[in-house]
Amino acid sequence: MDNKKKKRTWTEEIEIAGSELVERVKELIKEGNVRRLIIRKSSGEILVEIPLTAGVVVGSVVTFFSPILVALGAMAALLAKVRIQIVRTEDDEEK
Repeated sequence: MDNKKKKRTWTEEIEIAGSELVERVKELIKEGNVRRLIIRKSSGEILVEIPLTAGVVVGSVVTFFSPILVALGAMAALLAKVRIQIVRTEDDEEK
């Protein structure tokens, strides 16, 4: 028997004001099914990629990423708009 779970991965992209960046990233981290965040300028240039580990306790994740969140806050102060590319995964339910 093969008990391997298949993962489904998909990507979405949102554009937000720079001032909303840190709060939105915190929300996305807490969701739990986000595996990678890619922050881009509105021109498409990548500012930072944040890989997220599956199965990490939410409270410790936000604490662990505090230095990154501080850096994002500094970048956000200089940018009017940013785009966040969100890579998510979830287990496929086989029936």
